[in-house]
Amino acid sequence: MVNLLLLERYEILIILAQIVINFISMRLSEIVKYFDKATPLMLQENYDNSGLLIGDVEIDISKVLISLDITEEVIEEALREKCSLIISHHPLIFTPLKKLTSKNLTERLIVKAIKNDIAIYAMHTNLDNISNGVNAILAKKLAISNTHILSPAASKLKKLVCFCPTESAEKVREAMFKSGAGNIGNYDSCSYNLEGMGSFRALDNANPYVGEKGKLHFENETRIETVVPDFYLNAVVKSMINAHPYEEVAYDIYPIENKYLLSGSGMIGELDHEMDIKDFLKFVKEKLNAKHIRHNKLINRKVRKIAICGGSGSFLIEKAYGQKADVFITADIKYHDFFEYQGEMTIVDAGHFETEQFTKELIRSILNEKFPNFAVQISETITNPVSFL
Repeated sequence: MVNLLLLERYEILIILAQIVINFISMRLSEIVKYFDKATPLMLQENYDNSGLLIGDVEIDISKVLISLDITEEVIEEALREKCSLIISHHPLIFTPLKKLTSKNLTERLIVKAIKNDIAIYAMHTNLDNISNGVNAILAKKLAISNTHILSPAASKLKKLVCFCPTESAEKVREAMFKSGAGNIGNYDSCSYNLEGMGSFRALDNANPYVGEKGKLHFENETRIETVVPDFYLNAVVKSMINAHPYEEVAYDIYPIENKYLLSGSGMIGELDHEMDIKDFLKFVKEKLNAKHIRHNKLINRKVRKIAICGGSGSFLIEKAYGQKADVFITADIKYHDFFEYQGEMTIVDAGHFETEQFTKELIRSILNEKFPNFAVQISETITNPVSFL
């Protein structure tokens, strides 16, 4: 009898806990701030419009709906499920708006979202361009391993150099690394350190960490050099200054032309084993649940090296061929693109929706990583606008 009572109480506690979890809410600003770090807006292409598109950052959000696109059915689903925020991959507002008169679909959807207090956030090419983004999850679904960015981003890096007392160098380095500095390819915590002698004289209004006012002082210092992506620079500098013991921190920032290997377009990797090209394309079709896939002339060899780009990726055809891909999988390939590299590389158009459909799952995992108890729901609305007869 006692055990039954304990079991009943335990079950009641679980139900109550679930109710509490379902009513956890947070400011939209918290979500936006996290996304700005996890999927930096600086990584979006210049034609894009990612970020918060509709909504007040001061409102409280209790439930999120994740969708690939924003349609009227998606907004209705959000209302039905009491979701006050929709996170989509494709931006609802993509071209400049001059009026809101409900004369076209985009304007009607914007008005409907605003009238019903639904905030809308988009994660588009910034999510495409991170190493653990859209192409990473597509590669996982297609069993492609040993992956790296197909076309790394250029001019996204800065060289940060700071000078600090040798005894504080470890603390300052760690603060910089934790804020996003020091990543090169598959390595982190990368820096170059050089010991030297620094000199300074504290003036009347100074509060020196070492030395005396009015006297020239020499101090054993370490020069710390590391690389920082543009989008982490402010955070890294702030952390460096907070960890540094000096009242005035000496540091330099240099632009560098190195490519940032953890960001860019597309992805390339390998299958665990070689496959017959026809068997591989059947595998792709099955995994993507695609009704049809289009391709150019099939190469006359087994395939192993595979390049991919979720969504529209025809601009990467040459990059894929240059890295000796056997197959390049993307979407929205034009007629004349299929003439390229006939018999040398198989170009596959597997569909825009089909190659990006796992993005909803990806966005949920990114959100749950930071807010594991927050109510997140993947939209059940199929937004693929393309039909086949």
